[in-house]
Parts: sequence; structure tokens; C-alpha cells
Amino acid sequence: MKYAKSGDWPKAQAAFDQAVRGQPRDALYLLNLARAQMKNGDIKDAHLTAMKVVSQEPDNVIALEIACECLNQQNRHAESVVLMQQLPEHVARSTRYYQLLGESLFNSNQHEKAISALFEALGRDIDHVLSHYRLGLSFNALGLKPEAIECFRTALALGMGPGDLAAQGLLTFIEREICSWQHAKTDLVVLRGLAARLPADSKAWASVFAHVTVTDDAQEHLRVARSCARFQARLAEPLPPLASRALGERLRVGFVSADFHQHATAILMAEVFEHLNADPRFEVVMYSHGPEDGSPMRDRLKLACAKFVAVEALSDLQVAQMVREDGIEVLVDLKGHTRSGRLGIFGHRPAPVQVSFLGFPGTTGAEYMDYFIGDAIVSPLEHADNYSEKLALMPRCYQPNDRQRAKPQPCTREEVGLPRDALVLCGFNQPFKLSPEVFDVWCRMLRQLPGSVLWLLQWNDQSPPQLRAEAEARGVDASRLIFAPRVGPKEHMSRLALADLFIDTWPCNGHTTASDALWAGVPMVTYAGNTFASRVAASLLTDVGLPELVTTNLIDYEAKVMQLATDLVQRQTIRDQLVHARETAPLFDSHSYTRDFGQLLWAMAERWSQGLPFDHISLIDGTAP
Repeated sequence: MKYAKSGDWPKAQAAFDQAVRGQPRDALYLLNLARAQMKNGDIKDAHLTAMKVVSQEPDNVIALEIACECLNQQNRHAESVVLMQQLPEHVARSTRYYQLLGESLFNSNQHEKAISALFEALGRDIDHVLSHYRLGLSFNALGLKPEAIECFRTALALGMGPGDLAAQGLLTFIEREICSWQHAKTDLVVLRGLAARLPADSKAWASVFAHVTVTDDAQEHLRVARSCARFQARLAEPLPPLASRALGERLRVGFVSADFHQHATAILMAEVFEHLNADPRFEVVMYSHGPEDGSPMRDRLKLACAKFVAVEALSDLQVAQMVREDGIEVLVDLKGHTRSGRLGIFGHRPAPVQVSFLGFPGTTGAEYMDYFIGDAIVSPLEHADNYSEKLALMPRCYQPNDRQRAKPQPCTREEVGLPRDALVLCGFNQPFKLSPEVFDVWCRMLRQLPGSVLWLLQWNDQSPPQLRAEAEARGVDASRLIFAPRVGPKEHMSRLALADLFIDTWPCNGHTTASDALWAGVPMVTYAGNTFASRVAASLLTDVGLPELVTTNLIDYEAKVMQLATDLVQRQTIRDQLVHARETAPLFDSHSYTRDFGQLLWAMAERWSQGLPFDHISLIDGTAP
């Protein structure tokens, strides 16, 4: 106890371990040992020690709480929920019990139950800041975004210390999601101030995706990503390093994602996986830490690999050990800093080459990620200082596409609620990519184009009334905003072709939505900035043969949109070119894309095999330096 009180946890653990050897069934000694093991990062052992007490004393709440906290730290949240619910009914629940139960339920996607548990926790301790924060997360997951905003504001008012960056990021992002711009400018200033004050060695959770989508400062993105990447791998002990060796005839490539189901990432990657799997030079393994949705896409992906493993219920370490046992030589993360990302797996260093690709539009900031796959437009070598990884550049647009996806079918404007003769400006990007500055430009163009309408997707229930009010405030009749409900991919592609012009957002462009527009044959104008997220549409347009539709400042962006909006002949020429491009453009040639992608994977692996340090790789004319 003396060592514990002084914070000397290694000595405390050794002493408690000796005490337990003398009295192996003494609950107090076991609990103190478990606590010391937790402090020293021995989470797995701490869980086993606490469970010895639970097995002896099922009503020991403290032992149960320690065991559940250990399970949560191992991403074994569903097990934690089951264990906590086994506490006998006659035993009084502590505040900590409900706090942990709320955390476990949230992380198990049982959000309504999580909200109930967190209210119980706050009923006992109204100032518990993490309960307010987690309550906001659950409200957000259920689409109750105004309620989530209030929870994050409360958490920030109470003060989360290093967690303020995460809460402020989510607050700012969700305000964008519902187009609630009353505090947008102030909240963005606060967020950027928190990011600017991050210590160089910071290790704090952050909503990195928020920074990438609402700011155009690549160095800020890197600083925030580094802090969050360190936090995610804070408990990860690297596995023993692998010595370089000769590669076999088949390269073992693993892909890690929560999106191996009906999801934008899967839609883009499906045909690439199929081509890779059919290539005798590759052995493809998919590690899925996302849900089984029973979709045709899920079934398609299971057939597009040598091995498909559901690892959602496994800890980061268990997944890493599986990757190592499978002999994976190149491990590719398709999530990064997006919802349900598991960078902690990579923190264990299970594979000799670890790569970030596609899912997150920016650097991971992780020292344990070796390469970032991009191209000469989205991530040119002159931007290398904005990435913690070495750049691995495709000789074409980095984004894959699936030529098997649905093509537009005949459809009328009346069927989808559009005026027959209107000029339809389409902005189908998610509302978090909108900002007052973007909407200012769009409304100014609407005022100059009589008879035009702005066609938007209704991603949630809150943004349409907000945007109608914002349009009225900018002198645009709210009836000129038309919202399209979410529908299936085939129906969506058919109606998308009815648009006259796709107008892009900044500083976060359309990514999958932009390639959808081009596949549907809709001319698009983009404004390319300084970050990966703001340059994606520029890469797409270049790869489809339309670099003249890329602008680099707002004056040119607006001028180009106005030019096309008033030139039916030019729009039709571009539309014809895009229809032809479905069969001819590099952007939609998944077979040659897979060839280049595979060559890039081999180039990364060969550097490791030869004992060479990681370095930038650029495929030029199908060759790697």
C-alpha cells in the first residue's frame, strides 16, 4: 500500500503479487493486485485477477467494475455488458457501475440502453463529465443531434482537460451536419485554438475527421492526427519485429475495415478485391471489425478473398496476433480516423509493412503506419511534410471504382420532384461539408440564375429547415431548395443523371459522391485547396479527362459554374464525354487500376524484403523507382 500511495506501481504490483501468493483467495489482496496491474498496463492479467474475485464473490461490485474496465480497454465491450448485467439484483449499483455500463453499452451500439444507464449515472453524479460526453455520443448515434450538441456543450462547460479537443471537434462537426451555423464561426475558432495549443508530444483523443472536413490547414490536421494516433496506441505493445526476408510467389495482403458491407468504401473497392483475389500473385485476407448486415455486398466481398474473418468481438491485440499468425506482409487500414476505426491494431505492429488507404482523407499521424496511398494530385510529393507516413503514389487517381455498379436508367424529373424546365444545380455532398461560406457562393449564383434550383440530399431531418431559413436570409426563395430522400444505389444513380451541374464543396470535396456524379454523366466543377480532402474531386476530374473543370480559387470556381450554367451546348458535350468515359477513362478501369495498385503493394513489400528503409514510392508509367 505504501508503494501504491506513492505511485510506484511496479513495486506495488510485485508486493501485492507476493501477498496473493501467501493468501491466494484474499479478495482485498487480489483487488489491489488487479488495480496495480491496470496501472502498469497489464490489462489482460488485471482482468483475470479481478475475475478470480468475481468468481468467489459475485456481488463484489468493485471487482466487477475492474474486470469490466479491463474488458472495455481491450475493445471487448459486449462481454463487459454481459458481465455487468450478471450482478445480482439485490446488490446496490454504484455510480461507477452505471458509468461503466453506459460506456460498454455505447461501444456495443446499444445506444438507447446506454442513454438510460448514463442518466442513472448522472442522477448520482451530475458533474461527471465523461457521462455527459458519452451521452452526447449516444444521442448522436441515434440521430438526435441537437441533444448531442447540448451534451457536448455541458461537457465543455464542466471541462474535460485533454478531452476538450474531442468534445469541441464533435460539437463543431455536428453543428455542420445539421447546418446550425449560429455559433459556427466562434466554435471553429475555439476548435482551432485547442489544436494550436496541443503539445508536440500530446497523446489525446480527438475528432480528427472534424478537423479534416472543416479546415484547410494540413499542418493542423497532422498535429491533431498525431495526438490521436498516439492515444489510440497508448496501450499497444509492439509484437516482436520481423526480420526482412525474401518474398514468396504470392504477396500476403490483409485489409482491415468496419465497412465490409453495403458502404461507400465497399462499393469503391469491390471490383479491386475481386481482381486481386483472381491474381495468383496475391493472397487477400479481410479482417472485418464491422457488422454483418446480410447484404449482397457482404456476400460479394466474402467471395473476393482467400480468407474473411469477423474480428469485431476481438481485442486489438488478438487481431494483431491473428494477422501475425496469418503471415500478412502488407496490412492495409481502410478506416483511419473515421467512426469505428481500429488504429490500435496497427499499434501492435503485426505486419512488417502497414498502410493507410482510402477510408480517411488525410494522414493518420501514426508513427506505426508506414505508407499512405495517394496520387500526384491529392498528395503530391511536395506536400510530403503534411504526412507522418511515406507517400505511395498511384500513377492515376488514387480512388478505385466499380464498373459493375448500376448505370443510370430512364427517369423523369417529375418522378423525383424536380421542375421540368429548371436549371438543376446539384450539391449531393453531406451537409457537414457545407458551411456559411459555401452557401454564400451558392446562393449568390442562384440569385444570378433565374429559374434555377438547388438540389440537395436529405441526409437528416434537421438540416432542410435550417438551410431553407439560411437561403431566405440570403435573398433566395426557400422553395428553390429541393431535398431528395435517401434511396437505393440503383434509383439514386438514375435520378442523379437528371442534374444539369454538380457543384462541389470545400475545404472538403465530394469523394464518393463526386465519382457518382461523374459516373452518372453529370458535369462537375470543383475548387481544389491545399489538403488531401480538398483535392479529391480535382484528381477524379483529371482522371476522367476533364482537368479544365478544376479551379484553384473561389472567383474562378464561381465563374466556371456560371459559364457552364448558361451554356447548354458545352454541358451536353461534357455529358457525352462522361458517358463515353465509363468505358474508356482510367478512372473507371478497375482492371488496370488493380494492376497498378498491386504493383504498388509489391513495391512496398520489396523494400522491406531487401532491408531498405521506408521511402516515398511513385509509380510512373507502370514502374517503381
